[in-house]
Amino acid sequence: VQLQASGGGSVQPGGSPRLSCAASGFTLDYYAIGWFRQAPGKEREWVSCISSSDGRTYYADSVKGRFTVSRDNAKNTVYLQMNSLKPEDTAVYFCAADGSAHAYSTWYKVRYEYAYWGQGTLVTVSS
Repeated sequence: VQLQASGGGSVQPGGSPRLSCAASGFTLDYYAIGWFRQAPGKEREWVSCISSSDGRTYYADSVKGRFTVSRDNAKNTVYLQMNSLKPEDTAVYFCAADGSAHAYSTWYKVRYEYAYWGQGTLVTVSS
C-alpha cells in the first residue's frame, strides 16, 4: 500500500499548480483522501478532503474558493488543483487515505484518523 504525491515545485504568486496523489497496492475508490500541508516550523494542517462514497469535498477556510480536490478512479489518482497561490501556501503537501468508519463527522480534519500517508511534495510560492 503506497501513496505517491507529486506536482510540487516553485511557483509565483497567483500560480495554479496541480498536485497528484497516486495509489498503488489498493483502490482509492473505497478511501477518503485528505490533503494536509506543513509549512516550515509549523504544525501539519488539514487542507482538503474528498469522500469515498459520494465524492463530497471539504476545504479549510484558508483555501476555500482557491483549491479544488477531485478524483479519477480510473487512474487511481486524486488531484488537488491549487489556484491563486499565495506565499503563505508554501509548504510540503501530503496526501493521506483512510477507508474505515469514523465516529464523528469532522474526522477528516484530523491527521491521526488517516491510515496511509504519501511522502509529501514541496510547493514554494515566491516571486
